[in-house]
Amino acid sequence: MTNFVQVLIDAIALGSLYALVALAIGLVFGVMRLINFAQADYIVVGAYSLVIPSTSAVPALLFGALPSVAMIFCVTLTVTLLALLTERLAFRPLRNTDTTTLLISSFAVSYFLQSLILMFHGGRPKTISIGEGLTSAVEIFGIRIPGVQLVTMGVALTLLIALVLFLKKTPLGVQLRAAAENFQMARLLGVPANRVIAIAFAISGILGGTISLLFVIQTGTLDIRMGLMPTVYAFFATVIGGIGSLPGAVLGGYIVGIVSVLLQAYLPEEVRAFRDAGVFTLVILILLIRPHGLIVTSAAKERV
Repeated sequence: MTNFVQVLIDAIALGSLYALVALAIGLVFGVMRLINFAQADYIVVGAYSLVIPSTSAVPALLFGALPSVAMIFCVTLTVTLLALLTERLAFRPLRNTDTTTLLISSFAVSYFLQSLILMFHGGRPKTISIGEGLTSAVEIFGIRIPGVQLVTMGVALTLLIALVLFLKKTPLGVQLRAAAENFQMARLLGVPANRVIAIAFAISGILGGTISLLFVIQTGTLDIRMGLMPTVYAFFATVIGGIGSLPGAVLGGYIVGIVSVLLQAYLPEEVRAFRDAGVFTLVILILLIRPHGLIVTSAAKERV
């Protein structure tokens, strides 16, 4: 029983991360119909901003050397500004084109950011040590839980509550929610498109910076591909939850994270390496039963 609870906590912690990434993807998709694959590179840039650019395997710290509050502020600000810059330069001029063009632009931004990181940091993984105090385990009712997982779940819950309050209680949040549900109708009702889209990208940047820090604290490494798989899984989560649905993105994130960890823990050892196939099978099964995901928005219904 104790082992199952520990596995469940691992699953919820991973699901929390996927939920945050899925929410960032879902927000941008809601207002622009853009699958922003550069979200993975926002996470990578946030992580690499912790160190001074160099090809060393153990680089000197940059933002990572600051006190905790200042470090969190600088990393999230860096990623937020990057997200706003890419929106302004790469996506806004193409807003009225088709989704394929936006998708290609997203890939171009992604490869551009990867090339920048390769240029300044090199391609080999790096070791970094921040948040060492969070790696020790905390014992609760006889169950040892790594502190970083408690922090991950706490941060995810705090961000989700803050985002819900922002979306429901503030005029900007209501405009953003309306645009995510039906962007064209929201524009006809006077919602300013540029501001709403910029807010969506800013939130995706804040979430990206936060995820960067959580990943680095968990793994202690920097890798140019570290944002790829979380973003791929989060994309699956948005599809499962109902693409364009913000609550669906969060729900899908937790489903994907929990299923992934449960498969890793309980599959026979000889087939454990094929865990991802199980997750992908789940995606296919859900889409066969509910092609528009678990939570369908009004905009999605109109496209049926």
